Amino acid sequence: MKNISALTFYFASVLSFVLANVLKDKNLSVYYVLLVLGIVLFFLGVLKRIKANK
Repeated sequence: MKNISALTFYFASVLSFVLANVLKDKNLSVYYVLLVLGIVLFFLGVLKRIKANK
């Protein structure tokens, strides 16, 4: 986790949101899992960026 950049977390978050929207009609439980995963990845990216700026 230390070697992963904040940009990677942001990219994974966007990818998760896109997949969630694509799979929304097919499987609602996967939609919610990907949505929560995207939010978590976004905040991990924010925290990584805050720590890198200190």
